[in-house]
Amino acid sequence: MDQSGAVIAAARVTLTSEDRSIKQEVLSGADGQFSFAGIAPGPFQLTITSAGFATQTYSGVLHSGEIDTRPPIVLTVASNVTEVQVAVNPVEVAEEQIKIEEKQRVLGVLPNFYVSYIPNAVPLNSKQKFKLAWKTVTDPFTLVFVGGAAGVEQAQNHFRQYGQGAEGYAKRFAAGYGDTLTGTFIGSAILPALLKQDPRYFYKGTGRISSRALYAIANSVICKGDNRRWQPNYSSVLGSLAAGGISNFYYPAQDRNGAELTFENAAIGIGGSAVTNLLQEFLIRKLTPKLNHDSAKPDPPSQK
Repeated sequence: MDQSGAVIAAARVTLTSEDRSIKQEVLSGADGQFSFAGIAPGPFQLTITSAGFATQTYSGVLHSGEIDTRPPIVLTVASNVTEVQVAVNPVEVAEEQIKIEEKQRVLGVLPNFYVSYIPNAVPLNSKQKFKLAWKTVTDPFTLVFVGGAAGVEQAQNHFRQYGQGAEGYAKRFAAGYGDTLTGTFIGSAILPALLKQDPRYFYKGTGRISSRALYAIANSVICKGDNRRWQPNYSSVLGSLAAGGISNFYYPAQDRNGAELTFENAAIGIGGSAVTNLLQEFLIRKLTPKLNHDSAKPDPPSQK
């Protein structure tokens, strides 16, 4: 915060270990908060910089198993600054965080766009939710995955009414891509925009294994709202049901899901989300080369 008590968004906070073997950077959120996860015990130093303010440094020691909460950090105005700084727009901060998320790929290949490693990441607006959904459905790996699944279905002669040959493959590919398109846009863009919910999984990374596991499982049915409060994940559940209902229009009549099967598939989807979240919490982070806690600072605010 500044000397008046107003929070400072997008301040760059750099954490370094005593031997300089660890260096991580984050941006403070719209509420001025920041956090680091998975830090090895030992002495550390925080360096805080923000346009128009003097650089501040703080030192401390992190003990094994400890969560170290720093007291409020007050930045003073730099003595050589005469311009009036314009506050950073939270939408711009969210845009910078999205750019980093869009680079997250498991093993450098599989898209991992819907995970935030910043616990207090700025909420997305409706446009950004649609942008992230579009980025997902048009990603080359998504097309390759759907194409591969269609090939397996054709080899096993699933959906026989589609037939074989190029025409049969095209119908299977279109149906599979239709599932991906409707599921992603309805559950991760349209409903989150209408219900003001965040479609991302927020990595916990701290605490006991049991508490992290319960957190991951719970996130299959709850989510953060745009008001940063936890709430039932209506977007994901209703999105699965809606996508299943829409699929009845383009799958062969003998393979269409009845209402009972659609609800069963939604329940299976919730279970799948729980498993995916567990993998996100304990494994996938280690396999993702680019993480959004390494986000770059947005362009300096305009001056007047």
